[in-house]
Amino acid sequence: MVKYPQIQERLLVEIKGVVGDGEKDVKEEDLNKIPYLKAVVLEGLRRHPPAHFVLPHAVTKDVVLDGYLVPKNAILNFMVAEMGWDSMVWEDPMEFKPERFLSGGDGGGEAFDITGSREIKMMPFGAERRICPASGLAIRHLEYFVANLVLNFEWKVVDGDEVDLSEKHEFTMVMKNPLKAHLSPRL
Repeated sequence: MVKYPQIQERLLVEIKGVVGDGEKDVKEEDLNKIPYLKAVVLEGLRRHPPAHFVLPHAVTKDVVLDGYLVPKNAILNFMVAEMGWDSMVWEDPMEFKPERFLSGGDGGGEAFDITGSREIKMMPFGAERRICPASGLAIRHLEYFVANLVLNFEWKVVDGDEVDLSEKHEFTMVMKNPLKAHLSPRL
């Protein structure tokens, strides 16, 4: 949000349109009425997934995948981040564009399927049978958290600083250089 003030402003307008001007809390029942919020959260997960890998998987029989033979008992590692950055799947994959998850964007006018039951374009929580059972809860908490932070605070870059979105691997992926932001309470 700090790096993208226009996204922060659009999100604030949508949030206020749902909760009302002067309200200081986004409630859970408000979240489904703010489609741009879900788009911002999904784009954040696509561009910066919490982990770049999921647990390795083994193939139980020989499989031909996209012309390649994957032999029985082969260990497969899914490159989660690279899936979300694939230019054959995503237009301008390194750009932060939440609109791609809205009707008329790259989302194709239908709700984006993060579970992988239709197709797999990104998998920040795994996919299909092996998806994290708490993925829905995690997304709901992210929406709630982001909505309330945007509603209650204006986020700006600290003067003289630049937002660096490069990452490093700890237990999960974290910012290589911690974010320095100036927060002002919205009155």
